[in-house]
Amino acid sequence: MGTEDIDLTNHLAGSTSPYLLQHKDNPVAWREWGEEAFAEARRRDVPILLSIGYAACHWCHVMAHESFEDPVTAAEMNASFVNVKVDREERPDVDAVYMTATQALTGSGGWPMTVFLTPGGRPFHAGTYYPPAPRHGMPSFRQLLAAVAQTWQERRSDVENASRRIRDALAEQAAGSVIAEGAPPTPEALRTAVDVLAGEEDREYGGFGAAPKFPPSMVCEFLIRHAAAHPGAPSGATARELAGRTLRAMAAGGMYDQLAGGFARYAVDRAWVVPHFEKMLYDNALLARVYLHWWRLTGEPLGARIAVETCEWMVQALGTPEGGLASSLDADTPVTGPDGLTHGVEGLTYVWTPQQLNEVLGEQDAAWAADLLRVTARGTFEHGASTVQLTRDVWADPVEAERWQRIRGQLLAARRDRPQPGRDDKVIAAWNGLAVAALAETGALLDRPDLVDAAERVADLLLTVHLVQDEPAGSAPPRLRRASRDAAAGAPGGVLEDYGDVAEGLLALHIVTGDAARLAAAGELLDAVVEDFRDGNGVLYDTPVTAADPGLAGMMRPRDPGDNAYPSGTSAAAGALLSYSALTGSQRHREAAISALYPAGMLAARVPRGLGWALAVTEALHDGPWEVAIAGPDDDELRRALHAAALSSPAPGVVISAGPPDADGVPLLADRGLREGRAAAYACRGFVCDAPTSDPEILARLLTSA
Repeated sequence: MGTEDIDLTNHLAGSTSPYLLQHKDNPVAWREWGEEAFAEARRRDVPILLSIGYAACHWCHVMAHESFEDPVTAAEMNASFVNVKVDREERPDVDAVYMTATQALTGSGGWPMTVFLTPGGRPFHAGTYYPPAPRHGMPSFRQLLAAVAQTWQERRSDVENASRRIRDALAEQAAGSVIAEGAPPTPEALRTAVDVLAGEEDREYGGFGAAPKFPPSMVCEFLIRHAAAHPGAPSGATARELAGRTLRAMAAGGMYDQLAGGFARYAVDRAWVVPHFEKMLYDNALLARVYLHWWRLTGEPLGARIAVETCEWMVQALGTPEGGLASSLDADTPVTGPDGLTHGVEGLTYVWTPQQLNEVLGEQDAAWAADLLRVTARGTFEHGASTVQLTRDVWADPVEAERWQRIRGQLLAARRDRPQPGRDDKVIAAWNGLAVAALAETGALLDRPDLVDAAERVADLLLTVHLVQDEPAGSAPPRLRRASRDAAAGAPGGVLEDYGDVAEGLLALHIVTGDAARLAAAGELLDAVVEDFRDGNGVLYDTPVTAADPGLAGMMRPRDPGDNAYPSGTSAAAGALLSYSALTGSQRHREAAISALYPAGMLAARVPRGLGWALAVTEALHDGPWEVAIAGPDDDELRRALHAAALSSPAPGVVISAGPPDADGVPLLADRGLREGRAAAYACRGFVCDAPTSDPEILARLLTSA
């Protein structure tokens, strides 16, 4: 086929993904994932070059600059392949399938991911980053392109046979991992998980394992819930100490933005000094909530401060005009170099030298700040610059705290004048659901109604933009879309984590506000989970059974019950299903939650670090969870006091419905009336109910007793 028959158009200009839009001006004839790309590969009889990454990925930007912006490399890509660019955050199902293949073929994985597929979507070669010239035993990207193209032309039968073997092996591996029978983790397994985590702790610096260190938000949530459920047991004390050491260390280190709030993706070292500077919405949503729960359990002021600052950062830095929250801030800051080209420099926005402090603060304050923040002449990062850490608890002394607040404001104002990292402003349903829960709970518990309002705005966007009626009205329920941008929903459908996390956020909003409509919306999403994401054995998959994707049709149906950077679809669904069943009395949803925890039952005592959210949900399951109905007139002070007492309980997974007696659409309030003409709280646990009370102190004591 001659070059005149090749469509050299870059098709990414209409994408809703900022990551794909970053590549719209590449000389590569990129296409989005879909039937058109596969049809073009069949027409030309060439392989597909699949490149997967995301906007905040440093090495994705490096490979783009080195290879995808190079006209010679692009010409070779266009001549021999149909080139498909995928945003892993927008298409986690595609990413999951081909990441599994990449790991199987190479023993490791990561982004950027580079996979070569047959026109039918079967992988036959895979890798990650490739340099523009041979380096450290790696071929150059152009050498790889030439070798793959030659193999496709001269050894087609070998390629086809290899791709079928890979597909079959992946399908066999996926089938072997399905756990359709069993039980959730037992109380003994949860205690063992605490012991295992204690053995893996870095006692010197906090956290678990060696560098790089990722924030173990879900593991800390499990530990906090375990400590709350077992306050007098040795495992409860251990769990409390483990969580506390890690949370204090992260909050003081360079991974936390001491000036503006919010956490970076991870630390490259054991001591949390140097972050990888990208900031993700999901990390911050999870961390805000876990710091809040730590404060609720222990009364640690640090927990409340970090929760509020992180929520404020999410709203200020990631808020979109439509009311949602953007996905991330890049690791790199774009800077124009002497060559006139724009280059990304990691950390440039955030790091400081002593001289820079002096220029902003003056000599005396600069010396004080350098000592407090560990900004040294040698530097803790690169080129003599330092990340910003807190070397002591400056908040414990009112005089120091006031000085730090003033200096912090000055430094932050100066930092805003620097070049800023790029922002990926697509709205991901799942991550926004996690943020709704964090904002709603933090706002309610720490008297910040503005944060509850922010949670309401995010929820409204999810329900009005992401919940789409694909079929003619009335023929099928609306379905979630994975992503939106500028209030326009993208084409990819929601995956299991979207349904689970959005439902989690809506349930948290109901618990905080009593809004029956939020409870009903969560129920519709969880009905879809039960009906569309499970097979005949009750096993949950990441994609609905009705999903028809031409590229994935011949591949494994993605399913991963392990928690990674955020809750897996399986454990996200389990948590929301359990809470919804407690709020409504639905046994069908409770049974679905229990079966979703079967994989954790097999693995809890061996690999707890990979099951943090599943273990946290299991703690709620074993604790009941508590079901609290608070009946009273709207704007009634006693009802508000009882509601606040219930919200302050650290009991794992406690659910609350507050509203007028027999409020429509709120099952917990059915047949729950006033007590001697006053608002009353009704608390039940494990199918057993305590006597109603109108005393907030009695309710608080009841809900904190194990």
